[in-house]
Amino acid sequence: MTEAEQPGKPAADEKQAGRRAVRPGRARTGEDRPAAPAAAPAGAQTGGNGRSPLRLDVRKTYKLYIGGAFPRSESGRSYAVTSSTGEFLANASKASRKDAREAVVAARKAFGGWSGATAYNRGQILYRIAEMLQGRRAQFAAELADAGTERPEEVVDAAIDRLVWYAGWSDKIASVAGAANPVAGPYFNLSSPEPTGVVAVVAPDEPLLGLVSVIAPVIVTGNTCVVVAGERAPLPSITLAEVLATSDLPGGVVNILTGSVKELAPWLAAHMDVNAVDLTGVADEELAVACEQAAAENLKRVLRPAAADWYADPGTRRMTAFLETKTVWHPTGV
Repeated sequence: MTEAEQPGKPAADEKQAGRRAVRPGRARTGEDRPAAPAAAPAGAQTGGNGRSPLRLDVRKTYKLYIGGAFPRSESGRSYAVTSSTGEFLANASKASRKDAREAVVAARKAFGGWSGATAYNRGQILYRIAEMLQGRRAQFAAELADAGTERPEEVVDAAIDRLVWYAGWSDKIASVAGAANPVAGPYFNLSSPEPTGVVAVVAPDEPLLGLVSVIAPVIVTGNTCVVVAGERAPLPSITLAEVLATSDLPGGVVNILTGSVKELAPWLAAHMDVNAVDLTGVADEELAVACEQAAAENLKRVLRPAAADWYADPGTRRMTAFLETKTVWHPTGV
């Protein structure tokens, strides 16, 4: 029997033509036909022919920033964040009192190393934060635009410049705030500023520039902080936390919570391991008074809320507000 006569085996001319032989007595079925392309999942991007699925977008999850990590709230709560036009943007974690307590623990743990670092090193880290912020300029501008900020690119540039400005003050504030005091006697009398400790900061509703303007003066002088981000537009604050996490800033120096100011601010003001409170972002006067009263329990330093022009020269007020003065007497000739 020749090759062409063997049942079930294609003849030579069929091989050359590239056709598929069918066994005798068998009809062509769906198994012999090419499979139809799978339908694209709902929400998937497709290729130009509309049939080939490419990928699904990965939606960003906005979490808290505590101790250098990004945990969800222990309560499991979140709240919807919308754009200036009412469009849904994302769900942000809604921090609880336990989250605030863990943030204070992280800030206290980081205080020793951060306050003990050289002023030059702290300045270099702030400058690094500015570099990283510059690299994500377009992302911050887009988030600020969603929040309804006018001229968002200019706001991002101003925030970067503000970080560089405070970085330059890192090794100069001690000379400005300190002194060699004249005394009647054979002594040196030296006053030098030292960081207060853990500072609770209620950030203003200025999503980036205001946020940077209250964080930078606190940490450049050696303090650590727990920040309650602006409740209306918290997304840029968590994006800033991502910048901090990749900028050589030790974990715990800055901790950022999103959620209700009315819920978190009084509890932080009453916390016995918090040394100072910045109430800049508290718009409710009654809430500000309640926070001041709670802060008096352990004699916290309090920076009261006041209207601020975030584009103006900030001066040294916010740096010296969270510094304490140590005075040392030393006999001459020893």
